[in-house]
Amino acid sequence: MANEPQLHQSAIRKRSVLISGHRTSISLEQAFWTKLREICEQRDKSINQMVTEIDNDRLETPNGNLSSAIRVYILEQLDKN
Repeated sequence: MANEPQLHQSAIRKRSVLISGHRTSISLEQAFWTKLREICEQRDKSINQMVTEIDNDRLETPNGNLSSAIRVYILEQLDKN
């Protein structure tokens, strides 16, 4: 990420991820992508693996879309620290 230009942290970035073998796009603010990447590095997981886990949890108790579920997951992780 050090080589990426600094983007406004509230700017929405759309990225493609692979969930259970299917491509989908997720739109998150840059600040959430940055934090998600940090969480993945701490847990030695790829973004695809982490998003798949979040999606599986979301599907057990459907409560909004995947982007929202990722934001809530990140906030919950911040509360644990």
